[in-house]
Amino acid sequence: MKFEQNFSMLFDDLNLPELFITEYLCNANGDYVKIYLYLLFLCKHGSDISPLDISKQLSIPLQTIELGLKHWEEQGILIKKKSSYEIVDLKKIAVNNLYTPKLTSSPEQAIENMDKNIKQNKVIDEINKEFFQGVMSPIWFNRIDNMFHKYLFDEEVMIALFRYCYDRGALHQNYMKTVADSWFNNHIRTMSDLESYYLTLDATKKIQKKISKKLGITRNLNEYEEAFIDKWTKDYNYPMEVLELALKKTSGKSNISFEYIDSIISDWHDKKLGTIEDVTSYLEQQKKKAKAIQTLSQKTNPDQISLTKFFDNQNQYNDIDNLYSNL
Repeated sequence: MKFEQNFSMLFDDLNLPELFITEYLCNANGDYVKIYLYLLFLCKHGSDISPLDISKQLSIPLQTIELGLKHWEEQGILIKKKSSYEIVDLKKIAVNNLYTPKLTSSPEQAIENMDKNIKQNKVIDEINKEFFQGVMSPIWFNRIDNMFHKYLFDEEVMIALFRYCYDRGALHQNYMKTVADSWFNNHIRTMSDLESYYLTLDATKKIQKKISKKLGITRNLNEYEEAFIDKWTKDYNYPMEVLELALKKTSGKSNISFEYIDSIISDWHDKKLGTIEDVTSYLEQQKKKAKAIQTLSQKTNPDQISLTKFFDNQNQYNDIDNLYSNL
């Protein structure tokens, strides 16, 4: 027995799961959404069409079409094959994400897990109401549960994570994962940890601004320059007073690099100079040694050349040591 469709294309429907709206639409470029809807239409009717033809049909530049196809590939709902594209079933993705194997546990663990689940379910409900207006995609329920297990965040930190991403207009999985990974790697588990992290971050930002101002840098520092400052403040634990002594060496010089400043500060760290007093004392010693050499050099006569050479051999200065003579 053969069944045939007897519907007019004019009045036919296009099946678009609500998951697309709750999970993908809000964070997608408008042209990309337009491209996806047209791809659904093409797939339904088995059309054979090139990206160039799609570009002409939708009046969208070919480059945007190619970027749109790449975007949906990265989102995992479009698969590129050798000579075609396959649109992935969104409902199938949701089912796979929602499936979580149930492992056996002791009665004590079961009670503990139940208590945690009650608290975490309240948090999920709060997140749903505050950030998704009560229409959060089912995928997010499982995703939040997985984040609780992976990152060990407490309930307040989980809400803070969503608020952080929401305030930046980036309430999507990839951005949230980047932020969560950063917090986890900085040993954030509780709200107290997060507050301490923000205080440290704020202090570092202030130091970055001070250093930029003293160096006459009006642009934003790049990630490599920020990494140097993190090294000096976090790894070496130097306060701004110590860093300022190194910055003085840039006075009157052109094309100052952070590598140049780092060579000075790292030398202090290698010499175990931990405080402003240690560094100041060391610089004073270097000045005295430089003056002693200069004085001896002025008094030296031909009969004392061998003595001068011996003294110089005992006081070899590398490039970094020579820097200190002007401080």
